Amino acid sequence: MTITQPDLSVFETLESEVRSYCRAWPTVFDRAQGSLMYDEDGHRYLDFFAGAGSLNYGHNNPVLKRALIDYLLRDGVTHGLDMSTVAKRAFLRTFQDLVLRPRDLPYKVMFPGPTGTNAVEAALKLARKVKGREAIVSFTNAFHGMSLGSLAVTGNAFKRAGAGVPLVHGTPMPFDNYFEGTVPDFLWFERLLEDQGSGLNKPAAVIVETVQGEGGINVARPEWLRALKELCERQDMLLIVDDIQMGCGRTGAFFSFEEAGIVPDIVTVSKSISGYGLPLSLCLFRPELDVWEPGEHNGTFRGNNPAFVTATAALETYWTDGSAMEKQTRARGEQIEEGLISITEENLADVKEYRGRGLVWGLEFHDKERAGRVARRAFDLGLLIETSGPESEVVKLLPALTVTPEELDEGLSVLARAVRETV
Repeated sequence: MTITQPDLSVFETLESEVRSYCRAWPTVFDRAQGSLMYDEDGHRYLDFFAGAGSLNYGHNNPVLKRALIDYLLRDGVTHGLDMSTVAKRAFLRTFQDLVLRPRDLPYKVMFPGPTGTNAVEAALKLARKVKGREAIVSFTNAFHGMSLGSLAVTGNAFKRAGAGVPLVHGTPMPFDNYFEGTVPDFLWFERLLEDQGSGLNKPAAVIVETVQGEGGINVARPEWLRALKELCERQDMLLIVDDIQMGCGRTGAFFSFEEAGIVPDIVTVSKSISGYGLPLSLCLFRPELDVWEPGEHNGTFRGNNPAFVTATAALETYWTDGSAMEKQTRARGEQIEEGLISITEENLADVKEYRGRGLVWGLEFHDKERAGRVARRAFDLGLLIETSGPESEVVKLLPALTVTPEELDEGLSVLARAVRETV
């Protein structure tokens, strides 16, 4: 691919140094549809990033776009705080009928604000209010957001350092397979809980990702998650599942915890719940936990009505028969796994491991800097992929759930070439 030098001057002179993705992909994007993005010069890129998981149904999904356009053309309410609106009512009814009832999930729905970290902050605050305790247990390599409460339960040292203040009331425990099978599950955690001299304050809750996306695509086993749920019940702690990136069908089922057969006390959802990349997040919790006073937790943008419209359309389009989407995602995941097996066999000395579930996969190298080189070369070849892990040592594949088998083959072929060309 021949790429002319784009005009990035206004971004480089006016925009903050905090920008990141644009550094890895130095072009100016202009339009996008499905799994494809195009820059202003017309160069085509296959998107295996999907808005960091916020575009599970692809860019400008035509069904969702039509619903949104029709709503705007009739002057539907765009901003409503937490007022009752037609759009919110339609979403709540559809979410109840297509997601909660079929799974026998009893949750109340809270709209805490537009982003994932807003949902996490609400979950932590609610857990503390319910239990009357401050401590929260999280896990090694966790990522839960960039606001202070979420950072306190995030493992990444670089992101934590950006807080500028002490991050308190959070205690990390080993995630599944942290000790590579040499230590029994929850040995350290249970010892601390039962030892009156451990110094661990009784936690209000435990927060966990079933698959750690930013942490390096670390997949928790179903039996580990079940044991965690049982531990929380024994020790009177609430279980919070952060399903912000792994929910909405990313791992196959609508919620990533379904495979483990558990029902968390609190669930955070964001990213692809709107289906269109519009900001929206949910905090779901058991009815008996709904101890909020009116207005006790609020926010100006917690009622994003255009996002309600696209979210409703996404549920009606893809989750009326939820098993169909789940089967398709699992099939596409198997296709990716076969591709990663082939890449691993071709590069046995260099690839440390591949791992994933559904349509989230990671490829880790022994050389921790190689993942970054592979991602940069993939961009040159027209494929958008990012890295993850505490040292950006894992190539992360996060295509849209609507990606076609042909697009997957193309992307895996480009990835294989990028690996070969970055020895």
